[in-house]
Amino acid sequence: MKRIPFNTGPCTLRSMPFWCVGNPLGDPFGSAILPKIDSLEVAQLLADAARQGLIEATSFHDDDLVPWNPDHPNDDLDPSSETSKKLEAIRTLLDRAGLSTNTATCSLHGHPLFRRGGLTNPDPAIRRLARSKVERSIRIGHRFGARYFTYWVARDGFEVPAATDWKAVYAWLAEGLNHAHDYIRRQRFRNYVGGTIEPKPNEPRGHMFLPTAGHAVGFIQSCLKTPDFWSVNPELLQHESMALMNGVLTVAYLVACNKLAFLHFGSQIKAQFDNDFPPLVGPEGLKETVFLFHALDRLGWKGVVEFDCHMLRTEGDPDHPLECRRGFIRHCAIALSFALELAGRLRTPPFIHESETETDLLAQMALCGVSLRTIEARARKQKR
Repeated sequence: MKRIPFNTGPCTLRSMPFWCVGNPLGDPFGSAILPKIDSLEVAQLLADAARQGLIEATSFHDDDLVPWNPDHPNDDLDPSSETSKKLEAIRTLLDRAGLSTNTATCSLHGHPLFRRGGLTNPDPAIRRLARSKVERSIRIGHRFGARYFTYWVARDGFEVPAATDWKAVYAWLAEGLNHAHDYIRRQRFRNYVGGTIEPKPNEPRGHMFLPTAGHAVGFIQSCLKTPDFWSVNPELLQHESMALMNGVLTVAYLVACNKLAFLHFGSQIKAQFDNDFPPLVGPEGLKETVFLFHALDRLGWKGVVEFDCHMLRTEGDPDHPLECRRGFIRHCAIALSFALELAGRLRTPPFIHESETETDLLAQMALCGVSLRTIEARARKQKR
């Protein structure tokens, strides 16, 4: 079943990943709100959403689909294994619903073995294990026809500068990502159009080695042997907002560098921990979000917008764990359409003036569907 592309404004497809829908809503201060559900149940929720016209694609970490056992790192290669059977069952559900796969990501953050990092772990045995897990994730992504292999910085960071081998960490990271590229080419996995880096300033580590989009682009251009293969998928508003950066600047910079692969999308309170609010939800970010899509539209960029968030913990309903997840998917789809609709109001700007203040005010009036003529007429009427 082939679905009609979303193709609205700069957004060609809407992708809802497994990790968003399956999230049980735990945090460092409280246990999970929702019961954990099986990956087949998540796949069914995604398939239902696709049939309702809410999404066209999905993505996953390897661990979202099947568990990983470091003692059996190649279990996916055995057609008779439980891992292989589970992957085939999930793929069948997605294929029948017409869902494509945007990206496959390797989880190098969940297992305790990676508590000091994955590709930059100071223990060479752990780094080898991380590279092996990356290979398995790439194979799983190939099985699903993923367009990208994504590296997000996970636990590759530090808390204690004095305990960090600064001469080696970026060489280790380059070695790991170069290995991922070489493995894709060696296996002739032609589904992959490229690899991406998802930067993040902090959390779960105190500091990450690639904290912003600018750091990621610099690393790609300076340290990786195939920079054309690699690009960036920023998480906005969340990750760069955590470092008080602006999402509009981020996408404009990445488009200028020809390094914006796709967009991870949610909402965030600036300078806080990773809120991962649903898009447009929370006390701030509406204007930044709309102008982010306005900038992409003016720049002529088109691509996948992938949700990377979870429902508010207050809305997790343990008595109806599937129904609240369905509502979350629907709310994300509504929020994206809303943001694109508002950005579309700015497509033909009648508001450019010499005064930046007047330009901003008129732009916001267009955004909100308010005319200056109406405001001035109301003011004249009040004076009578």
